[in-house]
Amino acid sequence: MSCEWRDKIFSVTAGSFREIALEIFRFQYASNPVYHSYVDTLGIKPVKVDALENIPFLPISFFKTDEIKTGKFNAEAIFESSGTTQTTNSHHHVKDVSLYVESFTRGFINVYGQITQWCVLGLLPSYLERENSSLVFMVERLIEQTNHPQGGFYLNDLENLNQTVGILEKAKQKTLLIGVTYALLDFAEQFPMELNNTTVMETGGMKGRREELTRMEVHERLKKAFRKNEIHSEYGMTELLSQAYAVKDGIFHCPPWMRVMVREEEDPLAVNGRESIVDRHQLTTHHSPLTALMGAINIIDLANVYSCSFIATDDIGKLYPDGSFEVLGRMDGSDLRGCSLLTV
Repeated sequence: MSCEWRDKIFSVTAGSFREIALEIFRFQYASNPVYHSYVDTLGIKPVKVDALENIPFLPISFFKTDEIKTGKFNAEAIFESSGTTQTTNSHHHVKDVSLYVESFTRGFINVYGQITQWCVLGLLPSYLERENSSLVFMVERLIEQTNHPQGGFYLNDLENLNQTVGILEKAKQKTLLIGVTYALLDFAEQFPMELNNTTVMETGGMKGRREELTRMEVHERLKKAFRKNEIHSEYGMTELLSQAYAVKDGIFHCPPWMRVMVREEEDPLAVNGRESIVDRHQLTTHHSPLTALMGAINIIDLANVYSCSFIATDDIGKLYPDGSFEVLGRMDGSDLRGCSLLTV
């Protein structure tokens, strides 16, 4: 990809985010036929789009029906979403896989420090059982970057996973156990233990394997089984090239090149960002319910420069003045997705 775009995306600051986002909007309007048609259908004139709140956000369902490409290219990878047998999966055509690798690597380092200090264990059975999962791709590359001999995936071999975690704990090795929710719950029930050196991260996803639980209920069960004060969470999706992480209380934080906004469910063009909350002059604490905006989640992912950086998801969330957010559940009538089947 253009070195200029890469440099702009990953050197973005809070002060330059608006300018770069608007530049990418104009680029995608000019070079993405699907997005161009969508903007025109809304009757929006690109020359009048001068604020983040005015940018049209493409409904995520378009990734199920169209090839969302900015420019003409043969995709290096096509990631496919998980779902049920009754749903149509999304497809994300990725022009430059190295951009995805750089995005999730930098995003991980921002929160957790150098990858080489970690051992990564992936408990993602439902994702490993199918092809073209962006989550499996990410975790696989993180495992490779750690270069730790005991890092790897565990399909359904919980006994082996238990032995590996025990060895790593004894060695006081900093370890990340990242897993789909139902598999982590299975592991916690069969092999409860005290984890002092292992970070447990859930990616969501019950997929009808267990009874539906809220995120809080899941975290409480995992904290009790592993005697942890906090369970971490990852928020990502097939249609994005960036992830947000929650290290405490289910509050997600984005990397600098990603931003969450919320829209009104009844009026999808009524979009609010963190500036809208600050302007209320209600600030008591960053995470006070009085200062939060609730609505459907819109995401700006600058790393999606060659697909669409402005996506209207089907998730409901709560946005705080500092840009952090919570995921509260799914919009009524939206398809179940493997990464977002939890509510709070």
